[in-house]
Amino acid sequence: MTTLAEFATNFAGGDVPPALAKLLAFQDQHGFESYSECFGLLADDKGGLRSWSSADGFLSRLMPFAQATGGGSFYALWAHRPGAKTSEMPVIVFGDEGGVHVVAEDVSQLLRLLTYDVEPMVDHDGVTYYKAKDHVPRENHDAYQRWLKSELNLDPIDDPAPLVAAAQARYKADFDAWQSEFV
Repeated sequence: MTTLAEFATNFAGGDVPPALAKLLAFQDQHGFESYSECFGLLADDKGGLRSWSSADGFLSRLMPFAQATGGGSFYALWAHRPGAKTSEMPVIVFGDEGGVHVVAEDVSQLLRLLTYDVEPMVDHDGVTYYKAKDHVPRENHDAYQRWLKSELNLDPIDDPAPLVAAAQARYKADFDAWQSEFV
């Protein structure tokens, strides 16, 4: 169980996005990885991020906050402009076997992606969220969808591709240019 104080260390002195603080309470009640496949909020020491670059300019603008896959991929917020609120920062996935991609325009859109209940497949060329026909939902997936609607008034999705495409259209070029200085 991660406390809110431990989780807050991820945000480099910035505020914990309110939706993530609420999700952490939900996770503490229902369990890590129990509401969306392989996903879980955690306190992160940037160890995985340092494997990409140890440059201060890189580390200071990225805030890892969640496990994305069972293999070690993770989600991070990108401080894309000075003064941006953490809840409005784009979400980036760092793949355990390579590849780094924008996946959501902000925290709210990531929370909607989680309703698809699959881990992302991340490689150098892209990121996809694929659901097999025999997919079995996580045990607390329905509770998560109800919680998301009642707490944040967000609806589940049937197709993650439009959310990812919108995020990439808005932030991919800027993120790729920025990270190329470091990676």
